[in-house]
Amino acid sequence: MLYHLLYPFRDIFGGFNVVRYITFRSIWAALFALVIVWLLGPWFIRKMRELQMGQYIRELGPESHKAKAGTPTMGGVLILLGVTASTLLWGRLDSFYLWLCLLVTLGCGAIGFIDDFRKAVQKRNEGGLSARAKLALLGSLSLAAAAALYLHPGYSTQLSLPFIKFVVPDLGWGYVLLAVFILVGTANAVNLTDGLDGLAAGPVLIAAATFLVLSYVSGNVKAASYLQIQYIPGVGEIAVFLGAVVGAVMGFLWYNAYPAQVFMGDTGSLSLGGALGAAAICTKHEILLVLVGGIFVVEAVSVILQVGFFKATHGKRIFKMAPLHHHFELMGWAEPKVIVRFWIIAVVLALIAISTLKLR
Repeated sequence: MLYHLLYPFRDIFGGFNVVRYITFRSIWAALFALVIVWLLGPWFIRKMRELQMGQYIRELGPESHKAKAGTPTMGGVLILLGVTASTLLWGRLDSFYLWLCLLVTLGCGAIGFIDDFRKAVQKRNEGGLSARAKLALLGSLSLAAAAALYLHPGYSTQLSLPFIKFVVPDLGWGYVLLAVFILVGTANAVNLTDGLDGLAAGPVLIAAATFLVLSYVSGNVKAASYLQIQYIPGVGEIAVFLGAVVGAVMGFLWYNAYPAQVFMGDTGSLSLGGALGAAAICTKHEILLVLVGGIFVVEAVSVILQVGFFKATHGKRIFKMAPLHHHFELMGWAEPKVIVRFWIIAVVLALIAISTLKLR
């Protein structure tokens, strides 16, 4: 919004020219979102306590988690507020990619909010949306987003492969199916990771910052040409959106760090997963998302393996408990140790992912 309000007057006051730079607006989008979430955090936590919107802790979970029962949840509302306000203030409102990412994020957040609200009201984990209903809603939203991308003039259905620059398969309409899988898969993977205080927020912050860089270079014709990646006109504006995500998650992490004063709930985890998935497909770094979001991938795979092995062997388990972070807890790792080590791994994966821009 500030771009549209101030940039036309750059000839009157030269200082307004600064709003045309994506880097400037991305930085301030992050700072603005951080301040919003940080300032509203205490009020939101107090209000959730008054409304008795507390987290339900499942009986089968680790014994140490029982003390977290009743901790205010639905903190994703705070994140969404920070992301939306900051994106609308600092972003260019004529950007298709910006709106797509924001709407996917809000749509996933709405699905998560319904799930969180029903659980909180009914005071039980099974009180939310059924797995089938949640999958259907996420799938419908993802299909709409993927179709919009497919029909957008000039958008390529070619698939970029890390480390390989000469193999760029064109999936045609099949790209829509891939995009749906990425969006639904990422949203659910982040949701599964959100089991410890700050465990999901840290890797999301790191992944969002990584895709901020990727979106900027993908939308810059000179940088894209130099790095030999697909140039996508206008996609650089996603950097502003991702800046807002980084700032909002940083502000939320202030209250979500161990011991957490508030949980993001499905409202936060589904929306942030949707944001990362949308950024990946818009910037044409779909496969690289597997590396950048490696923590989420491993957590999701651990659940799939555990459930599949349990059913195939009639009761045997690969891990002490899934998702994987619970396995390490039951091995005796303190919760903060699990969290920080997962964060370290996320940083390493992000650095490797950035390095692939030159390893082609």
